[in-house]
Amino acid sequence: MKLALIRAKYNPFGGAERFLNDAVAALSSSDLEIAPTLFTREWPAQSETSLAHRIINPRYATSHGRDRGFAQAVCSALAEDSFDLVQSYERLPCCDIYHAVDGVHAEWLRQRRRISGRIRSVGMALNPRHRYVLAAERAMFTSPRFKAAICISEMVKNDILRHFNIDPARLHVIYSGVDTTKFSPALRTEFRDATRSKLAIPLDAPVVLFVGSGFERKGLSTFLRALTASKKHYGIVVGKDKNNARFLDMTQKLGLRNRVSFIGGVSDARPYYAASDVFVLPTLYEPFGLVCLEAMACGVPVITSTSAGAAELIQAGVNGYVCDALDVTAIHQAIQQVTAVGDQSKMNIAARNTALKFSPQIMSAQYVALYRQLLNT
Repeated sequence: MKLALIRAKYNPFGGAERFLNDAVAALSSSDLEIAPTLFTREWPAQSETSLAHRIINPRYATSHGRDRGFAQAVCSALAEDSFDLVQSYERLPCCDIYHAVDGVHAEWLRQRRRISGRIRSVGMALNPRHRYVLAAERAMFTSPRFKAAICISEMVKNDILRHFNIDPARLHVIYSGVDTTKFSPALRTEFRDATRSKLAIPLDAPVVLFVGSGFERKGLSTFLRALTASKKHYGIVVGKDKNNARFLDMTQKLGLRNRVSFIGGVSDARPYYAASDVFVLPTLYEPFGLVCLEAMACGVPVITSTSAGAAELIQAGVNGYVCDALDVTAIHQAIQQVTAVGDQSKMNIAARNTALKFSPQIMSAQYVALYRQLLNT
């Protein structure tokens, strides 16, 4: 089976791309012979994957012009080739399957307005790129070619149904799998003390971890404010943002300079999962949050928001907590509860057991079943 995969900007360490990489790896071991080809604007020089790829990068002058040009060029290229299925991670009218790793743009804008004033909200409504993405999203879901959406959480499925008139039978919830050997509580022995020493964090201090790029959407402001009420908790921030300096300044103003370490973007976050006691992602909008599943696989309880797909995996007081993305007090209290429980190992075990239910093999079987259904084989 010839499978075309579409991802405009391929970053092998990005969350969406890890969904893509994990899917390709899982499918390669299935009994359905699949030959995937990725269409992308650029290919990283130091990529460790051997995935077949084609570069499609027409000239552009603006961000929405870039997206529109890529979409048009990819659809033209696909029309000249013969693929059995086209699975896109971008909003294209020429795809059979939309893998909704980025969720629903209309819903992201709705959530973003929660932290935007009137002027900024008007600016968002008039922004050419937002208008293009909204139009592309609607064109894709109403295209006669559209067959199915892979929803990476029930939340994403419900978001699609909220904003578009689509037959629910076309929406398939397939959670990501996680490598529970690579992400394991055993990492604590290997990395915990060394990582803490490197960051000048006391070995007995409670440590709160944040992993994610795009700090505004992922809720770093809330994360930092939740730490200010405690004098004993240390924070680790893994990820990058073009406005990194603004968040460093915020850390200084909140009096957290000596208790929060900014690591930047990394290809391997395992040492930081191992060094932490609780993982916090108070995101405004996260279709799933693969980092939450990785943290739980490492035996780290998770606190996330009601607007994160991974919240579906959380049982309050068992393997973590779910709070509103902007409720600093509730998130602070949840951090206190996780790190102050008499027998924290129970939460560690519960978090690990949750992750064990989500294997790449189960994910692979669900993909193959969907492909067979769409191909009528």
